[in-house]
Amino acid sequence: MNDLLRIKELRETLEKFNYEYYVLDNPSVSDAEYDRLMNELTMLEKEHPEAYDALSPSQRVGGQVISEFKKVKHKRRMISLANAFNEDEMIDFDHRVKELLGTDRPIKYMAEMKIDGLAMSLDYGNGRLNYAATRGDGDVGEDVTSNVITIKSIPTKISVSAPLEVRGEVYMPKASLNELNRLQSNDGKPLFANARNAAAGSIRNLDSSVAASRKLDAYWYYFVNADEFKIHSHSEALNYIQKLGFRTNPERRICNGIEEVLDYIKEYTLKRPTLAYDIDGIVVKVDNIDDWDVLGYTAKTPRWAIAYKFPPEEVTTTLKDIIFTVGRTGKITPNAVLSPVRVAGSLVQRATLHNEDFILERELRVGDQVILRKAGDVIPEVVGVSLGKRTGDEKPFAMISHCPECGTPLIKIEAMHFCPNEHCPARNVEALIHFASRPAMDIDGLGEKIIELFFNERFLVDIPSIYHLSDHREAIIEMDGFSHKSIDNLLLAIEASKNQSLERLIFGLGIREIGEKTAKILAIKYLSLNRLLEAEYDELCSIDDIGPVAAQSIIDYAHDEHNKAMIKELDNVGVNMNYLGPTVRSDSFFSNKTVVLTGTLEKYGRREATEMLENLGAHVSGSVSKATDVVIYGSEAGSKLDKAQKLGVLTMDEDEFISHLGM
Repeated sequence: MNDLLRIKELRETLEKFNYEYYVLDNPSVSDAEYDRLMNELTMLEKEHPEAYDALSPSQRVGGQVISEFKKVKHKRRMISLANAFNEDEMIDFDHRVKELLGTDRPIKYMAEMKIDGLAMSLDYGNGRLNYAATRGDGDVGEDVTSNVITIKSIPTKISVSAPLEVRGEVYMPKASLNELNRLQSNDGKPLFANARNAAAGSIRNLDSSVAASRKLDAYWYYFVNADEFKIHSHSEALNYIQKLGFRTNPERRICNGIEEVLDYIKEYTLKRPTLAYDIDGIVVKVDNIDDWDVLGYTAKTPRWAIAYKFPPEEVTTTLKDIIFTVGRTGKITPNAVLSPVRVAGSLVQRATLHNEDFILERELRVGDQVILRKAGDVIPEVVGVSLGKRTGDEKPFAMISHCPECGTPLIKIEAMHFCPNEHCPARNVEALIHFASRPAMDIDGLGEKIIELFFNERFLVDIPSIYHLSDHREAIIEMDGFSHKSIDNLLLAIEASKNQSLERLIFGLGIREIGEKTAKILAIKYLSLNRLLEAEYDELCSIDDIGPVAAQSIIDYAHDEHNKAMIKELDNVGVNMNYLGPTVRSDSFFSNKTVVLTGTLEKYGRREATEMLENLGAHVSGSVSKATDVVIYGSEAGSKLDKAQKLGVLTMDEDEFISHLGM
C-alpha cells in the first residue's frame, strides 16, 4: 500500500475510534494503540504535505493560530427561545399550542436538557464539515472551525453528501472546569467563574491549541433542514443525526401531554446537581415538525418551543457600599459593592441597583445582609434585605446631588438621575465603548478595558480621537501587554471601521432613544447622515417606529454644536456617512407582502432569495397562515405548499418568482 492510501486508511480508522470513544463511550482499542496510529499518521502527513486536510484527525490537537475570526451569515436565523419560569407559564404555553393547532388532544413534546454553554452551528456539504459558526447576533456569526474540530466527538465527515446543518451547544464538563481551574491556580492565574464562560472563552481564542487543551464537548439538539430529508418529527430528526455520528443527549424524553413535561421538569430539577455538565433549564419542543409550520413564530421566538428556566438560586451577602457610575447618556446608576459570594456558578462582587426608587422601595442600607440572585442565571440582582439581621450600625441611603465624575448638579427625569454635562469625562468613556462595540462600528480589539486604559493615558479623549490613535503607536508599544502585531491589528480594525454602513454609525453615535433597529430604519430612509440631521421634527414623527421622543432626541442631537463639530471631524478623517446596504423598494410586486419560501430553489439559495425579497419590500416568514400573501416553492416542496393551496394562498414556482423580480 502506498503512503497516500495509508494516510486515507489511517484517517478513516482514527475517526472511527474517535466515534467509539467520544460518542459511544465504548472504545475498541487501547489508548496506546490509538496513539501509535496517530503518530504514524502525523509522520506520513509530514512526509506528504500535498495530502494536507484541515479535517484530518491529526488537526484535532489544535495549534493553528489565526489573526481573527471570519464572519459567517447563517442560512437560517439562529433564534432564541421564549422563557417560562413556573408551571402556570408552561401550562399557558400548552394552551396556546393547542389553540393554534385547533385541537384538545394531548400534544406530544420532546423535553431536553438546556445546557449552559455556547450555541453552535455545524454546516456540511459533500459529506464534509464546511464550517462551525457561533450564534453571533442570530443572522451573522463567527467561523470558529479551527477550534471546534478539536472537540473529538464532533464528526468532520459524515455519510450523507446532501447539504446538512445541525445546531447544538458546545460546553465544558464540570470535571474539565475543575481541572482547568486547578491548573490556573497552580500558575497563579485567575480562576474561571463558570463552565459557560470557560467554554466561550476557549472557542473564541485565536489559538486552537487552547481549545484543544480545555477538554470541551458538545451535544446537538436541532437538525435544521430535517424537512429536506423527509423527516416529520423532532425525535426522528435527533435519532437520524445520532446515527450519522452526532452526539445527542440521552437524557431527552418524549412526553405525552404537558403533565408528563411537568413531571420531567420536577425530576431533573432534583437531578440537576448530579449531571456531568451545567444546565439552567429544560427545553420543550412540539415533536411534530409539520406542526411547526402551523404554529409559526413571533417576532423573536418560535411558538413551537419554550425554555423552562430553573428558579434562580438565592444567597445572602453583605452590602459593603453603594457607588455611582455615569453612562453614555449621562444616566447615573447606583451599584452595590458586595462581599464576594458565589451564585449560579460565578463569583459576584457587584450588582446594579438601578435607581434611587429601587433602593428606597427595598429599604437598603450599607452594611445590610442582602438577598442576591441572578436573573435568568445571568444578571446579578439584589432582591431584598434580611431585616432580622440588622445590628443598628447600618447606614441609610442618600442619593447624591452632583455628578461623581465632573461635579455638575444632577437633574431628575422621572425615576432617573442624569448628569447634564455633555462633556463629562465619564460620558466620554462610555460613548467610546459604545461606538467601538460590535453592534456599532465593530472595532475588533478596542474593548472596554483597552478604551479605559487609553482614556487614562489621554490617547483617547472623544470619538474622533479613535481615528488618530496611530499617532500614539510607539507609546502604546512601550506599554505592557502590547506588541507590534497587536497594535497593528487594532489600527487595521480602526481603519476598516471607516467603511461601515450608515446604520452602524447612527447607532454608534449614541443618540438617546435610537437603537439598532431604529438606526437602520433611519439609514434606509435618509441614506446619508447629513440628510438625517437636517430632518424636521414632524417629518421624523411620520416615520413608522419613530415616536415623538425619538424624533426630539434626533433634533436635539443635530442642533448641538459639539455634535456638529464631532461629525465634521469624523467626515474629515474618512468615516463613511452613507447607507451602503440595499435600498428597500416600495413599488415592487412583493412590496408589503408576507412571503414564505419552501422547497429547494435551483437558481437562488434560500438566503439569497430572502435577501432579494426583503430588498423588494417583502416580509419573509417561516410559516404559512391566512396572513400569507405568496408562497414561492422549489423542488421537493412539502407541507407548506400543501397548506398554502388549501388556504387559497397565491403560489408560484421559481420561474414565476424570477419573472416578478423586476415588477
